[in-house]
This record gives sequence, structure tokens and C-alpha cells, in this order.
Amino acid sequence: MTTARDIMTPDAVCAGENESLTDVARKMTDLDVGSLPICGEDDRLKGMITDRDIVTKAIAQGRDPASVRAGELAQGKPVTIGADDDVTEVLRTMAAHKVRRLPVIDGHKLAGIVAVADVARALPDRPVGDLIDAISS
Repeated sequence: MTTARDIMTPDAVCAGENESLTDVARKMTDLDVGSLPICGEDDRLKGMITDRDIVTKAIAQGRDPASVRAGELAQGKPVTIGADDDVTEVLRTMAAHKVRRLPVIDGHKLAGIVAVADVARALPDRPVGDLIDAISS
């Protein structure tokens, strides 16, 4: 049985919930990524933040990205998958929630991220194509 842990990108870098959006944007640039998990002081996942969130929920609204904190953009309960959950559950969760990146949780801590690219590398073409169809519609 292939699990989320088997296909995830480990050692995900977090945006701290108290980091400014300016710092988060710099971190994204340095890492060459378009999203980061938001982690609290307790190392628990608070949400996800994307470059689009920074633009649409702060800059486009005239908010100063140096004074807005990442945690302010974390809304609702983040969609996650357990590290030992089967890859079919990863596919089902990504498709159901139309997400391209899925935080992997081990206990209460962030263990990694499963991205569509990770799924594409690990699985045959058919399930990957079905996933792309599901999250793109």
C-alpha cells in the first residue's frame, strides 16, 4: 500500500502565522513556490497561503503587506491528509476539495506536502488524469 508519506515532499517550510505577507512573499520567492502552509507558534497547521491570496486579499484591497500577518488569511479548517493514509484517499481528498497541494499531517504536526506533481511521479497516468480533471473543473 502506497501512503501519503511515500509520495509527499517532506520537510515543508512554513509561513509563520505572525509573519508579514511581505516576508511570506520573500520566502515564496526564495523557495520558488506559489504556496506555503501557515504554521502556528505550536507548530500546528493553521492553513495555507498562496501568492494569489497575498494579491487578492491584501494588495488589491489596499492593505499594507508589511503589516498584514499570514495568520489573518488562514480561513476555516485546512484540508489535510494523514501521513499513513492510502494514496487513493489522497486522490479522493484532492479531488473532493479541488486542491493542488495537500498538507500531510503526522499526529498534529506537519510532515510534508503532497502536490499534484508528487502524485504524477508516483502513480500511473489514468488516476493522475482523473485528478487533474476533478480539480480543474
